[in-house]
Amino acid sequence: MKYYLIVGEASGDLHASNLMRALKERDPQADFRFFGGDLMKGVGGTLVKHYKDLAYMGFIPVLLHLRTIFKNMDYCKQDIVAWQPDVVILVDYPGFNLKIAEYIKKNTTIPIYYYISPKIWAWKEYRIKNIKRDVDELFSILPFEVDFFKGHQYPIHYVGNPCVDAVDTYQKNHAETFEEFVASNSLSGKPIVALLAGSRKQEIKDNLPMMLEAAKPFVDKYQLVLAGAPGIDPIYYQEYVGNDVPVKIIFGQTYRLLQQASGALVTSGTATLETALFRVPQAVCYYTPVGKLIAFLRRHILKVKYISLVNLVANKEVVRELVADTMTVANVRSQLNALLNDEEYREQMLKEYDRMIKILGPAGASHQAASKMIELLSVRKE
Repeated sequence: MKYYLIVGEASGDLHASNLMRALKERDPQADFRFFGGDLMKGVGGTLVKHYKDLAYMGFIPVLLHLRTIFKNMDYCKQDIVAWQPDVVILVDYPGFNLKIAEYIKKNTTIPIYYYISPKIWAWKEYRIKNIKRDVDELFSILPFEVDFFKGHQYPIHYVGNPCVDAVDTYQKNHAETFEEFVASNSLSGKPIVALLAGSRKQEIKDNLPMMLEAAKPFVDKYQLVLAGAPGIDPIYYQEYVGNDVPVKIIFGQTYRLLQQASGALVTSGTATLETALFRVPQAVCYYTPVGKLIAFLRRHILKVKYISLVNLVANKEVVRELVADTMTVANVRSQLNALLNDEEYREQMLKEYDRMIKILGPAGASHQAASKMIELLSVRKE
């Protein structure tokens, strides 16, 4: 069968490449064409546009590149219609992908499958109308989404979480000792505090200085190791990493780092879930210069009680969220002290991690999604 996939960022490239690999196992004749990245290209097929040509984040960058965005969108629509795939598989990236779904549904009979559903449970809930109208099948990687969409009379398929797959695969293939890790990165023998300060420049600018200042009293007994974000020039970090607080930056080793860390300060996002899967006690840190406004929006606009995936999946506060106006040096320092020195607090968090991991279910999200997709497509072709 012919599969057309669309992703808009690095995480989508990763998850889509794993899905493609699983589809290929079940459909050896699978033919892929995609808006994607290098990982998808490695599986095989035709890369039409790289996601780096699509990914504009924030109001001003989007505004400045509107012409390019619309041009890419039009090209994508025309390319799908010309190629006539058996299915279009959208992966996250809702601002772009929902527009594609609308056009394809209105102008063709090609089925639309959505893998990694838009997070409309957090905000923009009105998008449910577009999804119900334009998306034939929705494949979720977050268990609580099932009840949310059921409340909108729209059944979805929960297939497991690909982060579970990624961490499970990594741990099975990397039995590295602490001594091996520190030696290969010229680190000391002190226990490690991992800093995951975000993947975008603005997040790093807003969060890293406060994280470092908060961790300063702990550097006698612990070493701070910062996970450098892919796509961020190492030089960019030098503006925020001085001689005042010793910290080592390593790139392309986030899982290696988490496997050896004693505690972590993590910005919100997938990283919070990955940190929990490695069973590293953490505090979620997300500062923004307009903290009071964000705090107001969080109370009155956002539809969810939590911002971290750990707490959302567990449906309770497992990790402390220091967000907007509650992220201060004093609060982060207090949390880090508890993570490192309060044994009862650490053990309770690890116990809740284990409960959350059971909720997520076993590894195999890509394979479950691929199996279900092929099953549905086969029924459609009968």
